[in-house]
Amino acid sequence: MLKKVIYVALFVSDQDKALDYYTKVIGLEKRWDAPLSGGTRWVTVGVKGQDFELVLWPGTPTSANPVEGIIPAIPATYTIETEDCREAFETLKSRGVKFEPPEVLDRPWGLAAMFQDPDGNRLQLRQGSV
Repeated sequence: MLKKVIYVALFVSDQDKALDYYTKVIGLEKRWDAPLSGGTRWVTVGVKGQDFELVLWPGTPTSANPVEGIIPAIPATYTIETEDCREAFETLKSRGVKFEPPEVLDRPWGLAAMFQDPDGNRLQLRQGSV
């Protein structure tokens, strides 16, 4: 019946700036940039070799009204798996990414480093058990 999740939407205030950030800073590849009706565009990015995509959709992370029990007030965290969390942390930091907290965290399940994109979407680098 169900096969797989193929994409999720991230709300962004400016699709061009978001596309630049996710491709040039984070290192994802551009998949789609196609016009839609009403002047909107379908813009997606993803990890090379993986078919899952992030849709860079016009809006802001706080534009969705929370509904108790249905839509949480706290935004989701999008996790990107990496082979070497410390190396990815240093690479992204050198490209201007601000991590909070400002270091790689050693967790029982592995390593993690958390940051936000320019629109406030929460992301995390993750490396499984080390």
